[in-house]
Amino acid sequence: KLKQVLGEYVDDSNERYNFTWNGKGRALRLSQTPSLGTLRPCKEESKNWDTTQNLYIEGDNLEVLKLLQKSYYGKIKMIYIDPPYNTGGDFVYPDDYHDSLENYKKITGQVDGNGKPISTNKEASGRYHTNWLNMMYPRLRLARNLLTDDGVIFISIGDDEISNLQKICDEVFGTQNCIGIVTRLMKTGGNKGRFFSPNIDYIIVYAKNITLAGDFKEELDPELVDKLYNKVETQGIRKGERYRPFGLYQSSLDARPNQRYYIECPDGTFAIPPGKTMPAEVKDGCKVIPESTDGCWRWSVERYFEEKSKGNLVFIESPSGVLITPDGSPSKWNVYTKIWLTDRQDEGQTPTNFISKYENRHSAKELKDLDIPFDFAKPMELIKYLISIVNDNQDIYVLDFFSGSATTAHAVMQLNAEDGGNRKFIMVQLPEPTDEKSEAYK
Repeated sequence: KLKQVLGEYVDDSNERYNFTWNGKGRALRLSQTPSLGTLRPCKEESKNWDTTQNLYIEGDNLEVLKLLQKSYYGKIKMIYIDPPYNTGGDFVYPDDYHDSLENYKKITGQVDGNGKPISTNKEASGRYHTNWLNMMYPRLRLARNLLTDDGVIFISIGDDEISNLQKICDEVFGTQNCIGIVTRLMKTGGNKGRFFSPNIDYIIVYAKNITLAGDFKEELDPELVDKLYNKVETQGIRKGERYRPFGLYQSSLDARPNQRYYIECPDGTFAIPPGKTMPAEVKDGCKVIPESTDGCWRWSVERYFEEKSKGNLVFIESPSGVLITPDGSPSKWNVYTKIWLTDRQDEGQTPTNFISKYENRHSAKELKDLDIPFDFAKPMELIKYLISIVNDNQDIYVLDFFSGSATTAHAVMQLNAEDGGNRKFIMVQLPEPTDEKSEAYK
């Protein structure tokens, strides 16, 4: 590197784009070695042991993920995890599992001789990012195996490791399977930080196979519904239903052979989108092959007659209409289609990649109401929302192997209670000793 800085030639033929760190090879091998642990039932601590389909597992999540491979390989539709953000004091799991959980934590330096936690990933450590990457890499590889072919994973993360997390997810899941990065509003205001007060974190979303993953859909925004769907049908089989008028002609539409034709208006005149190419006859539905500069309707002529028979057209007089008559003069009519509210509610709307509804203060209130002292939990409504936007989510397994306060389990049960779904959860959490200064310890 010194020679390169000084301008001397250095052979760089072996250079290539890659992402590596000290311990990556060992982390890969760690994900491929069999577990030396086993799962023991805790029937006395369980609820409805013989009939429940939910799992809460206490233990190191790397070992648990290995143990889940046989029974749940390819069966988990959705994974949500909220791993350590690596902000300088987070607990990071060193992996050297040979004995009981208690002994394991002692030999890896996580606790002292009295069982008190001493292992955090301090920013002063030279292996600061390396420790975190070695912890996440094997777990993500094992997690991918558990996903169904149309499964997806959501990972909450902060600024410190978002770039590294995206790189290892690109490697584990494939760059082509990145669904997106969602920005989430954690809080508003504050005066923390030197240059910017941190108000956001992120949710990275990957599919196991993006071509098989179903589209994400959420419920229509009530404000949007009230604003747009403000017309009510007065006749026919859909009488009383709300709809919004939407122009059958849009200037942004490309010219297509079957989509330039005359439409007969209520007063017997005919209208057509602006352009110079006109059909040979002046009659309803008579079409022409348009030039590239000609306007077109949104529907083919066959679709037009089908929707017309259903009463799904609206004609509105307007002095500033954009349609023209057969002689090229402006038409006094605009033609609209009816977009029915009930149809759109069934379809839902595509969610945006910015979430502002579920701030951390909501989770703090939830836990306070439940009388559970816990730091940095995610809002239950956030996880419920993420589950709800996943396609075909009524009867699925949801896995969270950084379970924490079990927000994901709460969200699954709440969503099932609301819509009668049959979702099942698998939660995994290392039983970490609580900080003596924390409310939970007191």
